Amino acid sequence: MSAASISLDDLTVTYERRPAVHHISGCFDAGSLTAIVGPNGAGKSTLIKTIAGTLKPAAGRVDRGNLALRNLGYLPQAAEIDRSFPLNVVDTVLMGAWRSIGAFRGVSREQARQAQEALIAVGLEGFEDRSVGSLSSGQFQRVLFARLLMQNASVILLDEPFTAIDARTTQDLLKLIRDWHGQGRTVIAVLHDIEQVRKHFPNTLLMAREAIAWGDTATVLHADNLRRARNMAEYWSDDATACDLNEEQPS
Repeated sequence: MSAASISLDDLTVTYERRPAVHHISGCFDAGSLTAIVGPNGAGKSTLIKTIAGTLKPAAGRVDRGNLALRNLGYLPQAAEIDRSFPLNVVDTVLMGAWRSIGAFRGVSREQARQAQEALIAVGLEGFEDRSVGSLSSGQFQRVLFARLLMQNASVILLDEPFTAIDARTTQDLLKLIRDWHGQGRTVIAVLHDIEQVRKHFPNTLLMAREAIAWGDTATVLHADNLRRARNMAEYWSDDATACDLNEEQPS
C-alpha cells in the first residue's frame, strides 16, 4: 500500500461567511492514524468533508499531493446515509468497487470473492442477501466498513464511525482500523470518546474551529488544551462576526 499524506494550508471553511473551520494549517502524515476531536460545533465534520472533497474551502486549500479521489475512502455519519434504497448487503459492499465495475460491466469472480472476504472480515458472513434496511445500526456499520475494504483506499476518512453502535461492534471495527494503520494507510477519524482516542489513536488534532493542538495524542489531550477548547466553545454565537477572508494573518 502506497502511503499518502494530507496537508492543510491556512484552510478556512464557512457557512454563509461564518467560519466553521478557521485558518488551520498542518499535515496528516502518510501512514498516520489520527483522531479529530473537539467540542460540539468545533468544525470536525466540516473539516473531514472538506478533506474528502464534498465541501469547498472559502480560503486556503487541502493538498492531497498525487492522491486520486478514487484512492480516498470516506465514511460519512450514519445519519447522512439513506438506508431506504432497496439494496442487499453484498450489493452494498460491491459499491466499494464501483470505479472498476462501472455502470454496465458485471461483477467478476474475483470481485465477488473479495466482497465475500470483506463480509467475513467484518463478521457478516451469511448476511449477503439481507436487505440493508433490515440491519441493526451495528450491522449496517459493519457493512459500510466492508465496503471500505472493497475500495482498498490508501487514505480513509471516518466521520463518527462508532455513534449508536454496540461495544462489540466498536471493538471489531477498531481492530480493522488498526489493521489499516498497520498496512500503511493514512486513517483520519472524527471521534467523541476521549478515552478511546487515548487508547487507540497515536495522533490527535484538537480543534475548536481553529486548531488548538495537533500531534502526539498524550500531549495534545493535556488538560490545559482541553480546557482551552471548551472555553473557546462557550463564546461561539450565531451572531458572530462574518469571516474576513482578506484579513492579515500572523506569520
